[in-house]
Amino acid sequence: MRIILASKSPRRREILTMLGVPFEIVSADADETSNITDPALLVRELALRKGRAVRELLRSEGRLDENTLIIASDTVVAAEGRILGKPTDDADAARMLRMLSGRSHHVISGVALLQGTREIADFDQTAVRFAPMTEAEILWYVQSGEPRDKAGAYAVQGLASLFIEGLTGDYFNVVGLPVHKLDLLVRTFTGRSLPELSL
Repeated sequence: MRIILASKSPRRREILTMLGVPFEIVSADADETSNITDPALLVRELALRKGRAVRELLRSEGRLDENTLIIASDTVVAAEGRILGKPTDDADAARMLRMLSGRSHHVISGVALLQGTREIADFDQTAVRFAPMTEAEILWYVQSGEPRDKAGAYAVQGLASLFIEGLTGDYFNVVGLPVHKLDLLVRTFTGRSLPELSL
């Protein structure tokens, strides 16, 4: 089976590579504006939109067939009843980090699989506990540049690990691709596990 990762994210690419899954990367612009306020519904919808955009691109280029499985994902952070996407600038990143400091929040990722006209989507959720951060620590972290393209303004696998007390759920969900949920969806969708698709 030909597997397409519908994402520009280097983190998602690294996770799939780590799993030993052969894949190609194809990305296409998808409309990410939405009035959906429920984080789980939002990430499912955005993952589907990303997958559909790639499906249409492949179809228009004559590169889509029934043996093509498209994997798409989207991740948001939910804290204090608000959805935190990627920060617009450093000041916005600092604002988000102040919200997360000393509290627990949730990271929610949607995963969508598309093959031909068939689609399936679900989400996973991980609780993350942040230690209290001083203003100096927030400034140091923001100035590192790491928060700039990250949902919730942090990278669990990077410098932010200094401030994370613990998490409950799939670690890789926080990185950007919930691997256990992905495998469950692949099994439901194809009748084979993710490792079996690689054989």
